[in-house]
Amino acid sequence: MSNRKRGSFVSLQLMSRWKNIIGLNVTVTSFLQKYPHVFDLFVHPFRRNMCCRITRKMKELILLEDVVVRQHEIEVVKRVKKLLMMSLNGTLHVHALRLNRRELGLPCDFRESILGKYCDEFRLVDLEIVALVGWDDELGIAHVEKWREREYREKWLSEFETKFAFPINFPTGFKIERGFREKLKTWQRLSYTKPYERKDVKCGGEQRYEKRAVAVLHELLSLTVEKMVEVDQLAHFRRDFAIEVNMRELLLRHPGIFYISTKGNAQTVFLREAYEKGGLVEPNPVYAVRRNMLELVLLGRRKTKQLLACDEFKEKSNTVVCEVDGDVKREGDWAIPFLESSEKN
Repeated sequence: MSNRKRGSFVSLQLMSRWKNIIGLNVTVTSFLQKYPHVFDLFVHPFRRNMCCRITRKMKELILLEDVVVRQHEIEVVKRVKKLLMMSLNGTLHVHALRLNRRELGLPCDFRESILGKYCDEFRLVDLEIVALVGWDDELGIAHVEKWREREYREKWLSEFETKFAFPINFPTGFKIERGFREKLKTWQRLSYTKPYERKDVKCGGEQRYEKRAVAVLHELLSLTVEKMVEVDQLAHFRRDFAIEVNMRELLLRHPGIFYISTKGNAQTVFLREAYEKGGLVEPNPVYAVRRNMLELVLLGRRKTKQLLACDEFKEKSNTVVCEVDGDVKREGDWAIPFLESSEKN
C-alpha cells in the first residue's frame, strides 16, 4: 500500500487478490479488522466502496525506519563488505541481497545508494553480480570471536577450549543422551576454516566442512538486524558461500546455536545467543523502530482513547484517519516466546 503511486489506499476488492501472495488463510477483510492500530478501513467518499489505508502512527514508523536505515549507511556498507569477504570468490548475487534486504537492513534502493555510490568498495560485474574491490583486515573478524575472547579472559579457559568453540544454549527440556556431552566437547575443539579465511573450504574432512558452514551461517545471522532470517532465503547464499549441505538439516543438528520457528508457511531461524528474555541482547536503532511497529500489531483490537474517539467520529464521517496513542505500554516482545505462542495457536 505504501508503494502505490495512485494513492496511499487500496480497495478491499483489489486486496482480496493479494491473499495467496501474502499467505493468508483467512479473508483479507477479517485480517485487516484484527489490527485497527495498523490498518484503517473506510468508505471511499466518491466510489462508495470499502478501502484500506495505513494508520498515521504506522505510516510514521515506516518512514522512520527508512530514515534510520539511511542514517546508518556506513554500517550498511560494512555489512555488505563482510558478506562479500565471506564469499568464496569475493562476489555475491545481487538477487540474494535483494531477497534479504530487510533482514540485512539495506535501503530499498541499495543497488544505487550503496553498491553504485560506493564504487571504491564495490564493483558491479554485471546486472546480477557485485564484487568486492578491496579486502579490509579490520572487518575480517567474525562476531563469535568477541565471545571467545570473553570466555578466555573472564572464565580463564584455555585457548584450546575457546579458539574454535561456539556459545551453546539448549532449549528448556532438551534431552541430553549418554555420550552427547563428550561429542559436543570434541566438536567445540574441532578446528575449521573460519568464514574470513582464504583457504580451501573443503579440506580437512566432512566434519570440518560442516563446522565451517555453521560458522558462516552464524556470522550471516549476526549481520542481520534482528538476528533472524527465513530458512528458504538462506538458500540464495549457498553458491556464493560454498555451502553444499542441506541448510535446514544443518540448522536442526545444532539446536544449541540455532532456533527454528514455524509461523504460518515460513520457517525462521534465530541466533539463540542474540536473544535473552524475548528481546535482543544488543538492540540496534532499526530493531527499536520495528519493535514499535510490532507493539501496534500486538495491541490487536485493544482500543486506546484516541482510537475510541476516532470510532465515534467515524459514525459521522467515514473518511477520517485513525491515530494510535503512542504512550500505550505493552509487556512482552515479538521474539522467540511470541513465535512459540503463535505456533500453538
